[in-house]
Amino acid sequence: VRLMARDALAGGGFPVSGEVVGPVASLWRYPVKSMMGEELNATVFTPKGLLGDRACALLDAATGKIVSAKNPRKWGRMFDFRAAYASPPTPGEPLPAVRVTFPDGTILSSDRDDVGMAASQLFGHHLRFVNAAPETPRLEEYWPDIEGLAFQETVTDEAMPHETFFDASPVLVLTSSTIDALREAYPQGRFEIRRFRPNVVIAPSERGFVENGWVGRTLQVGSEVLLRVDKPCGRCVMTTLPQGDLPQDYGILKAAAKHNGTNVGVYASVVRGGTVRRGDSVYLA
Repeated sequence: VRLMARDALAGGGFPVSGEVVGPVASLWRYPVKSMMGEELNATVFTPKGLLGDRACALLDAATGKIVSAKNPRKWGRMFDFRAAYASPPTPGEPLPAVRVTFPDGTILSSDRDDVGMAASQLFGHHLRFVNAAPETPRLEEYWPDIEGLAFQETVTDEAMPHETFFDASPVLVLTSSTIDALREAYPQGRFEIRRFRPNVVIAPSERGFVENGWVGRTLQVGSEVLLRVDKPCGRCVMTTLPQGDLPQDYGILKAAAKHNGTNVGVYASVVRGGTVRRGDSVYLA
């Protein structure tokens, strides 16, 4: 049974009115697009999403397109990189340098000119490390031969939101119940949060693909932040790629396509910014 919270103050913020969904289980930020990111105990949400999320990228100088693991035939090794800020970002201040850990363990800092050069040598393409998106950014996406996808065995050219490194809305929300539902549907697969690269993971009391019913509604996260849920997050080949000890597994995407129309999580926009901490309550209005 869901509890109702009405006209109460959540942790000293503003009044909440809605159903109690559950707590924030984890928070994630990815400083460089398609690289591994960092788990956070707390973070600031701005109109552009989590402070410092997808703030940088590698850009292919030959094509002008953003480097993304959505085309793993070219950029699959992006998941062998890890990016983290040298110091915590501060609202209203320039973002600190990003420390990029390369597959061989080498660590380079974005305040030097060698990140792009070193990545170029590894990939065999002329790459630039950029911290400002083109006006009309684009990327390449490979579609494997999986029933339920819009295309099969082809690479498409995809537009990204204006002057950002996002695929769609700036915040990706996922529930632990969706992960559990997919594990039940495909028990031999390793369904772990890191495959799906969310920003906010919520642990609801309900079972199943809970967030499907949130589209068009508002989430209050903690005592300050309001998120508008925009649309389901249709998944791509990135969820199947190896990373760390996770093996490549097309069954991950096949299960999502078969049981939830390829959707795993929802995209959201920030209506009101503020600070969110792990363990904060989430309300659905």
